[in-house]
Amino acid sequence: MDTKRIVFVGVGGQGNLLSSQVLGEAAMLAGLPVNVSEVHGMAQRGGVVESAVVMGGALSSIVSDGEADILLSFEPSETLRALAKCSQDSTVITNIVPLEPFTVAVGKGVYPDIKAALEQVKKKVKRLIALNANALAEQAGSAMAVNIVMLGALAQSGTLPLTREQFKAAMEKTIKKKLLEVNLKAFDLGYEAAAKL
Repeated sequence: MDTKRIVFVGVGGQGNLLSSQVLGEAAMLAGLPVNVSEVHGMAQRGGVVESAVVMGGALSSIVSDGEADILLSFEPSETLRALAKCSQDSTVITNIVPLEPFTVAVGKGVYPDIKAALEQVKKKVKRLIALNANALAEQAGSAMAVNIVMLGALAQSGTLPLTREQFKAAMEKTIKKKLLEVNLKAFDLGYEAAAKL
């Protein structure tokens, strides 16, 4: 298979690392060579968290600027921050709901205009899938399931050689049993929402 480089970005507490683990597990279940890397950043303080999953014959899980096939972002300003990882052939899947940093909350910073940010992303990449993952997570029964909503959108995008069933099997192996039902629902809602975009 062709190498696929997927970059996950968000802030601490959004489940970035769990999402990359689920994707890595799905790739292994499909028999694909895969490397997963994690850059925790300032996760404890709501700072940037980035991880990468590289499928195929690549020897490194490092994704340099311009190399990401897919950018999966849980927060719109993080989408902008990581946009340099993308090329004109990339697909960006982003949540449109901001999680404003402390500096904005105390009036020391300004959050970017989301509509303008999405237009900027759209001009740079091949495809943009933008959805309100927060609303879908709450509909599934847990505001904490934004990351799994986004995985559903990724599964539906057709950008990876993985089936919906392989993603779900990976979730069953990775997510705690008591949290599985709500996360499977979140995944399906993300999948269905992306199908309409």
